[in-house]
Amino acid sequence: MTAAPPLLRVDGLRAGYGDAIVVDGCGFSVDAGEAVALLGRNGVGKTTLLITLMGMARVHGGSMRWKGRDLAAMRASERARAGIGWVPQEREVFPSLTVEENLSVTALPGPWSLQRVYALFPRLQERRRNFGNELSGGEQQMLAMGRALMLNPRLLLLDEPLEGLAPVIVDELCAAIASMVAEGQALILVEQHVAQALSLTQRAIVLERGRIVHEGASEALGADPHALDRWMGVRVRNR
Repeated sequence: MTAAPPLLRVDGLRAGYGDAIVVDGCGFSVDAGEAVALLGRNGVGKTTLLITLMGMARVHGGSMRWKGRDLAAMRASERARAGIGWVPQEREVFPSLTVEENLSVTALPGPWSLQRVYALFPRLQERRRNFGNELSGGEQQMLAMGRALMLNPRLLLLDEPLEGLAPVIVDELCAAIASMVAEGQALILVEQHVAQALSLTQRAIVLERGRIVHEGASEALGADPHALDRWMGVRVRNR
């Protein structure tokens, strides 16, 4: 029996903005139920890689395949309907809609429902009648993640979900992500909080100047201070 293709397979991808190449020759895959940390210093191409997967950057070469299909041939809206969810850095909640309306407006059939999102983020249920612009930054991040889950994605792209948030909110979001991973939600996590990212994922990819310089088990990378110092300028302790 032929093995099923990975959810996502990227080969030799070169992409960027206009004529500028930001992602330069990346190749990797993500299997169903796999959580992958995408790490590296600021400006190395992590966000551009996610934006390219969502169809909002210019592809100069290479290939992207989604469950064996040519991803580059699909419009951004088609990618979302096909099962790729995205939580951008800017969150982009609808300010004039309530929390419940934000969650419902993009919902697609599947196991993620309002009740399940509220169970994951009880704060959202408490604020369900508040408008998007009445929420704190942490609550907006929860809403952005919940809205993406309401698309019932096979793969969730998270772009620095912990950035700029209070420690108590970071803890809540990490617990929510850990719960998703435990339930088999495939995801790619871009994050500057290296210790948290490695603790939440099974595999780590490190970018440097748009190229992959390391790929391996998250636990092994967290135990290698020399690699962490070299590629990210950080040392992970007490994981």
